[in-house]
Amino acid sequence: MKKFMMAAAAGTLAGVVVTTQVAAPLMAQESERNTNVYEQLDLFGDIFERIRAQYVEEVDEGELIEAAINGMLTSLDPHSSYLSPQDAEDMQVQTRGEFGGLGIEVTQEDGFVKVVSPIDGTPADEAGVEAGDFVTHVDGESVLGLTLDEAVEMMRGPVGSEIVITVVREGEVEPFDISIIRDTIKLTAVRARTEQQTVILRVTTFNDQTYPNLKEGLEEQIEEAGGMDAVDGIILDLRNNPGGLLTQAIRVSDAFLEKGEIVSTRGRDPADGDRFNATPGDLAEGKPIVVLINGGSASASEIVAGALQDHRRAIIVGTKSFGKGSVQTVMPLHGDGAMRLTTSRYYTPSGRSIQALGVSPDILVEQPRRAPVEEEEEESNALVRSEADLRGSLDNDSLTDEEIRLIEEDRARAENVAKLREEDYQLAYAIDILKGLNTLNGVD
Repeated sequence: MKKFMMAAAAGTLAGVVVTTQVAAPLMAQESERNTNVYEQLDLFGDIFERIRAQYVEEVDEGELIEAAINGMLTSLDPHSSYLSPQDAEDMQVQTRGEFGGLGIEVTQEDGFVKVVSPIDGTPADEAGVEAGDFVTHVDGESVLGLTLDEAVEMMRGPVGSEIVITVVREGEVEPFDISIIRDTIKLTAVRARTEQQTVILRVTTFNDQTYPNLKEGLEEQIEEAGGMDAVDGIILDLRNNPGGLLTQAIRVSDAFLEKGEIVSTRGRDPADGDRFNATPGDLAEGKPIVVLINGGSASASEIVAGALQDHRRAIIVGTKSFGKGSVQTVMPLHGDGAMRLTTSRYYTPSGRSIQALGVSPDILVEQPRRAPVEEEEEESNALVRSEADLRGSLDNDSLTDEEIRLIEEDRARAENVAKLREEDYQLAYAIDILKGLNTLNGVD
C-alpha cells in the first residue's frame, strides 16, 4: 500500500514539474493556432466577396454558402454532408419507410457513385442494378467530380419518369445502360416466410418498422408451422441491406441474444462512448440461426451480423460485407436544414472494428451468376424417362400405399431443394446447414 501511494505521489510531482515547463509553449501554440484559424476565415470571407462581385454571372449567395458548408463536410468522409431543408425532410420520411426514387443505397468511391445495394422490389432492383455497380453517367451526363448529394439529386425526378444510368460492373468488359422508371418506394422492412421447416426473415432495411415487422413475422410463421418444435431454425437474410437506424440494429440483435454486449461506439472523446447490452429473452428460443450477408450488407446489417457472430449465436454465411464501421449523427441546424456528421466508430462485442474490412463470413459461399439455359438442354431434360413411364411396367408390390406416398413426398421435397439451389444458392446452402445441425442434434 505504501509503495502504491509513493508511486502516485511521484507521478503527481513529475506532472507538476512538466506542466510548469511546457505551459508557456503550449499557450503560445494555442494562440498561433487561433490566429491561423481567423486568418483562414478572413480568407474565406475575401473569396466569397470576390465571387459575389466579380463572377461572370450573378450568384445565389445562399446556395454559395450551402455549397461551401457541404464541401467542408464532404471533405471529412463519404458519409458526412449538409442536408438542405428538403433533404432533411426526405431523410425523415425515408426512416419511416416510404419515399420516392429508384430504390438504391449509394456511396461515393473514386469520384463515382457506387451502389451499396438495391432495395428488394424497387425499380432499381427489378431493372437489374447490383451491389458494387459504379454509376458513371445519369441520362448521359457524367457524375465524375460531383458530390454525392449532387449526383443523387440528378437521379431524382417525378414518379413515373424514366432515367437511364450508365453502369460499370466488375466482370463486364464495357459500361452499359440501365433504364429505370422512377416510383414511390414503399419499404416492407421485413418479409417472413417458411421454406422446408426453416423460417426465413428477409430484412431489407433498418427503419422504424424493422423490429416490429420482424417480431410479428416470426411469430406468425411459428404459429403456422405448429410451434417452435416444428421449426429447424431461422435464417436472417441481410444481403443487400444498406443499414439504417442504429437503434433498430440493436433491437434486432437483442431479439436473439439473452445477455452480453451488442455493440459499442467510441468517439474522439472517450467519455462520449456508449455500450449497448442485450436483455433477457430470445425470440428464437435457442433454435440455430444462420445470417446471410454479402457485399451489399452495410452499417446496421454489419452490427447485427457482428454481434451474433461474436456471441456464437449464429453462423454467418455468404461473402464479405461492405465495411461501414462509422456512426453518423444528424444535427438540426438553423433554417430547418441539418448536418449529418460522423461522430463515432462502432465496435462488435469482441472489440473489433469492421471499418473498411467488413464482416467475414464463417462459411464463404459465393452466389453464382445465373447462366442462360440452352434450348437443347431443356429439350433433353424433357425427354428423360424412367421405368415407371414404360407401358406395361411391373408395379412395386413390396411397399404399401403409405410408404409409396412418403417416398413421393421426400422426392418432391428434394426437387424443391434443387429448384431453390438454382434460384438462390446461398439461401439453399443456409437451409442445408440448419438441417445438418438438427440432424446432428438428433432432431427429426
